[in-house]
Order: sequence, then C-alpha cells, then structure tokens
Amino acid sequence: MTNHSAAHAATAPTRAPGGPGGPSPVGTDRAGLLDLVALMTGDEKHSPAAHSTLDALWVLYDRVLDVHPGNVDAPDRDRFLLSKGHGPMAYYAVLAAKGFFPVELLHSFGAYDSPLGHHPDRLLVPGAEIGSGSLGHGLPLAVGTALGLRAQGLTGPAVWVLIGDAEFDEGSNHEAVAFAGAYGLDRLHTLVIDNSSATHGWSGGIAARFAGEGWSTATVDGRDHEQLYRAFTAPHPGRPHVVVARTEPKYS
Repeated sequence: MTNHSAAHAATAPTRAPGGPGGPSPVGTDRAGLLDLVALMTGDEKHSPAAHSTLDALWVLYDRVLDVHPGNVDAPDRDRFLLSKGHGPMAYYAVLAAKGFFPVELLHSFGAYDSPLGHHPDRLLVPGAEIGSGSLGHGLPLAVGTALGLRAQGLTGPAVWVLIGDAEFDEGSNHEAVAFAGAYGLDRLHTLVIDNSSATHGWSGGIAARFAGEGWSTATVDGRDHEQLYRAFTAPHPGRPHVVVARTEPKYS
C-alpha cells in the first residue's frame, strides 16, 4: 500500500476540541493513527482493508458521530455499524484513540484471549454495535436499526454503516438500498469504501445505484478529510444519504 501521510497532510486538519465524538485522550493525526494500527501485529491478511477505511473512520468519529465512551448505552446516541468487518485494525485504532478502551489493548490484537478479534464482536469490543465480517449484512442491519428508531419515536440519532464496494456482490444490499429509498429513511447514512474490489459494476458508478432508488449521494476522495466531512454533513431532507469514498485500488 502507498503511504498517503505526506500526500494528504494538508487535507487532514487537527481535531477541534470538544467535537461531536468528544475529546481524544490520544493526541491523534493520521500519522498517530497509523502508529496505533502498527501496534497490532500477527498473521493478518486484511491490512489493505484496514488502511482503506482509516481516514473516513477518523473523520466520522472525530467530527460527525455523537457517540463516545460516556453515551454508548444512551438511547439517543448515534449508531455506527461496521459491515466491512475484515481487517478491523483501523476501527480498533480509532476506538482506542477516542477512549473506548485502553491503547495498550491493541497489542493483544488477534490473540486467543483478546477481545480484539480478526472480526469485531459486539459483546467483546466496547463501542461496537454489531458483530461483523460476513459480508452483506451491515446495510440491511442498518436499515432495520433506522426503521426501529423511527418506530420508537427516536428521530434524532443518526445511523451510519460502513461497507466495502465488494459487498455489492451480495444481493441483500440491493434489497436494503431499495427499501431505504422507498421508505425515506433520512436518518440512515451509508459510507461505501470504493477500492475497486467489486466483481460487478454499474453504469455511472456506485452512487448511481443509490440515486436510482431515491438516495442523496456524494462521491469523494477517501483520503481527503475536508471532502469527507462536507459529504458526511451534507443536508438530505427526506432521503437516506450515501457517501462513496474512493481510495487506491486494493492491490496497488
């Protein structure tokens, strides 16, 4: 993988104190996050998947999501679902940087008695909303979460799900896209990491598949923090929203 730290230094601003995700106990920029990822060693086959999500995850947790260690059980918290559960090192690094668990725990990644497995487990990882790794489940679960919150009258919490472009090889995602658009689930947000891993494609690109079902869409550079932030916070009244974040090809 190409190291983009220097290339994107100008587009990775430092966190404003007291942002939506709360202050970070670890002073963190992109280089600092990469240092946290580097603490996780062992026989990991999915490091490209981890690095492709790093920037988008950080912008979400640092500047957008209203979820932090103090409100993980609050009914009105935002929900983040990681569907792209292969290679969760970037996810663990961001959670540690935000204080969900001690940074020292990263050293145990993948060990037999560690809560930080090769796929996240919601019963073991503080801050994880779902167990994931089996592709194609996260978006349908996010649709159900958004629908359930609406049924309870909880109209404030946002629901975010991060999926990989290859997950669109699974038919369940297409059904979820169609359902969410038809029901106007405007608290639902999907982040697609597009690193050219999908077997199939669509005329006009991934965003066009969502737009055809009534979603609001944005396609951005998945390493540019300001582009990501603007796309994450774009208004989309009455419609679900998707951000397609393009990163370098998986096997570049």
